[in-house]
Amino acid sequence: MSESLQDIAHRLVVPQKGILAADESSGTIKKRFDTIGLPSTEENRRNYREMLFGATKAMHDHISGVILYHETIRQNAKDGTPLVKMIEDAGSLPGIKVDMGAIPMVGFPGETITEGLDGLGKRLAEYRRLGARFAKWRAAIAISKVLPTSGCVYANAHALARYAALCQSEDIVPIVEPEVLMDGKEATHDIERCHAVTQEVLRVVFEELVRMRVDLTAMILKPNMVVPGKDSGQVVGADEIAERTVAVFHASVPTVVPGIAFLSGGQGDEEATANLSAINRIKGLPWKITFSYGRALQAAALKAWDGKDANVEAGRAAFLHRAEMNGLATLGEWSEAKEKAAA
Repeated sequence: MSESLQDIAHRLVVPQKGILAADESSGTIKKRFDTIGLPSTEENRRNYREMLFGATKAMHDHISGVILYHETIRQNAKDGTPLVKMIEDAGSLPGIKVDMGAIPMVGFPGETITEGLDGLGKRLAEYRRLGARFAKWRAAIAISKVLPTSGCVYANAHALARYAALCQSEDIVPIVEPEVLMDGKEATHDIERCHAVTQEVLRVVFEELVRMRVDLTAMILKPNMVVPGKDSGQVVGADEIAERTVAVFHASVPTVVPGIAFLSGGQGDEEATANLSAINRIKGLPWKITFSYGRALQAAALKAWDGKDANVEAGRAAFLHRAEMNGLATLGEWSEAKEKAAA
C-alpha cells in the first residue's frame, strides 16, 4: 500500500533528521561556486550534488528529504544512477522546488510576488512521475518600518494556498514557505517588529490555506525564526529567539500541522543550529520542529570540496558534521561543547 500524504509529511520531520534544501537556482548556485572559483557548468553542478547525496551516513542518519531544482531531478550521477534514486537509496525522500521566483509586485514598491501558478498542475504531475513526494514554494516578505503591506501579504498567502492545494491534488506534500526576510535594503528592524510581522503573516497564510481547502495534516510549514534584522545592531540570545518564535506559532499555527522545518534565512551555520536547539528545548510543543537548511548545511561542505574530485570525502565529512549537529538540535541537545568535540 502506498504511503499517504500524512505519512510522507511525518517522515519529513522525524527526530534527528531534517530537509536538505539543494534547490538553488542557476543564479544562486553560480554565486556559491564563485566563492571557490568554480564555473557553474551542468557537470559541476551535478558533481556537487552527487558529492552531497553520496554522503551515505549523513543522508541515512540525518536527512529526511532533499529539495531539488528542476535540472537536478532529471540528472544522473557519473555512473548513470539517477540522483533521485541515490536519494531514495539513502532512505530520504526526493522533493522539488516548483515556484518560478519572486518578481517586483506591481503597485507595491519594495515588495515581491512569487510566480509559477500557471501550468503548475501539469508540472506537478510530471514531477510526481519523476519521483518527487513533496514540493516547496517560497514567498519572500520584505520588512521595514512600513512594510509589508497587507496587499503583498494577502497576495503571497493566496499563491501559497493555491500551490498547496494543487500539490495535494497530485499526491505531493506541500512545504509552505512564507519567509519574513532578515536581510534586504532596510534590514534595521528589531526583534519585536519581526515578531509582530511574522505572526500576522502566518495568520493570513493559514487563513488562506483553510479557504483553499488545503489539508493541514498533510503539509509542512517552512518559516523564518523570529530574529532582528541583519542591520539592526540588536544582539539577541538563542533563548529569546526561541521563546518569541514559539509564541508566534502558538498564536498562528494550527496544532494539526505535522511539523515545522525552519529556513536558515541568512543565519550563520552554528547560529542556525543553536537557535533550532533552543527552540526544541521548549517542552510540550504540538509540532515536530526540525530544519530545512540550504547554505547553513552546505557552506562548509562546499568549501572543503572546492570542486575537486580528490576532496569529495572531505566535503562529505564536512556535510556529515553539520548534519549531525543539526540532528542534535532537533532533540534540543546541541551545545558549543559538542560542536567543538565533534569538529
